[in-house]
Amino acid sequence: MIPPITPPMLKAIIVDDELHGRENLNKIIGTYCPEVEVLGLAGSAVQAKLLVNSLKPDVVFLDINMPVLDGFDFLEEFDDRNFMVVFVSAYMEYGINAVKAGAADYLLKPISIKELKLTIKKLLAIQGKSHRAVVASDKDKLVIPASHGFNVLAVDEIIRLEGDGCYTTVVMKDRKKIVVSRTLKDFEDSLPTEKFFRIHKSHLISLSYVKDYSNLSGNFVTMADESRIEVSRRKAPVFIHKVKTSMNTV
Repeated sequence: MIPPITPPMLKAIIVDDELHGRENLNKIIGTYCPEVEVLGLAGSAVQAKLLVNSLKPDVVFLDINMPVLDGFDFLEEFDDRNFMVVFVSAYMEYGINAVKAGAADYLLKPISIKELKLTIKKLLAIQGKSHRAVVASDKDKLVIPASHGFNVLAVDEIIRLEGDGCYTTVVMKDRKKIVVSRTLKDFEDSLPTEKFFRIHKSHLISLSYVKDYSNLSGNFVTMADESRIEVSRRKAPVFIHKVKTSMNTV
């Protein structure tokens, strides 16, 4: 009996400035990882950004050492990163920076088929969790996925949210921090716009918990949990107007 063909569950692009590197990984994935469909190959960060915007991949296999824009520069091009990242490099020393950049995994060249399969398994697990939607059951409650099922959060008790790639940390009034495998954009779309404002590509805050704002040496807001967060220059005028409106001040 012919075994059933496993349909691809992850759509990917491969980014590597070396032709051999991207074609080799493409061949290995095609041979050993039927769960993955490679949509395209890019030889530069600029080309990769075009592919991401047009093809909407679930994951980007990303080389680090590339001319002009390296792998980390490429990720900085996205305010909302709606894809997972697996760094692929011949060097181990970028591991810490990869974690800080919110990478799902890190593969060393030459590619180990065993390690690649473990990475794909991890990506599928992350994708499975992230596909459980963030749902506002009503304007006062937020339902978010958890390892045991789901949590129901009181919207009025959320101080701020901090995005890091495919993950978001929710900071509550009691200082409890909850990490969710959803992008900050997902929360921005779910939470009431009259109460929450995205002041930075990585930060969404509750206007109710703003303690003070300063434009000395940049634009910064202090929240009720004493966190000091930068307000992007572009967002500052809108933020000031929103706070004044919400507080009914002049």
